[in-house]
Amino acid sequence: MQDLTVGLVQFDQYWEAPKRNYAKITSLMEKNQNSMDLVLLPEMFETGFSMNTQLCSEAWIDSEGLDFLKRLSRAYNTALYTSMMAKTETGFVNRGVLVEQDGKVSIYDKRHLFALGGEKAAFDAGRDEVIVSVKGWNLMLQICFDLRFPEASRNQVMADGSFRYDALLYVANWPAKRIDHWNLLLSARALENQAFVCAVNRTGMDGNNLAYNGHSALYSPEGSVLGSLGDVNEGILSLTLSQSLLCESRKNLPFLKERLG
Repeated sequence: MQDLTVGLVQFDQYWEAPKRNYAKITSLMEKNQNSMDLVLLPEMFETGFSMNTQLCSEAWIDSEGLDFLKRLSRAYNTALYTSMMAKTETGFVNRGVLVEQDGKVSIYDKRHLFALGGEKAAFDAGRDEVIVSVKGWNLMLQICFDLRFPEASRNQVMADGSFRYDALLYVANWPAKRIDHWNLLLSARALENQAFVCAVNRTGMDGNNLAYNGHSALYSPEGSVLGSLGDVNEGILSLTLSQSLLCESRKNLPFLKERLG
């Protein structure tokens, strides 16, 4: 297990305009000078948080958005995690997608759908948690509203002394009016699970006139902010997750070994 450099790409998403979002992401990546092992893009990176499945969904077996992510991953030699609207054989899902440089794709269908935003009526909920290994780091995939459900990200110490995962990944469209909840819950998820938290959010105004103000951030296993983009409109935050810091934090305060169940 080596240190892992993570980049958070915070930007104002164009509403229901995939090609314009591809161009903006590409432009931001071109300006970045840092080498990164893993890059996070906001939830529904192509379209914003739209429920317009008839206009915006793509068949998963023939997805232009997935092809774009694969090209980006190869071009910058980095793994990528985001979510996108996908059409399956049975309906529509808000699908988390982790793409690696060799073309490997891991998927996580969002389990907790935001009913107040119409998501529960438009999409099918996922059923399974997903943990993916990237460069020796076990990463749990999460999407936006999942953040409010601590049981969905419960870490635990295994029989051999290892932890189920080392970092939580959140990609989101989290509105400005509840940004205090975002900041508080991200810190709590890191602290209670003794894991890094990497979280990216969008900025700007969406097609439903909801305002977003970013606050993409990385948190330590002790719940402290390692770096944040705050209210900055657009940009990339790149920081390295330290394997030694993770081990030290777990060794100095081994409370997860006392967790029941």
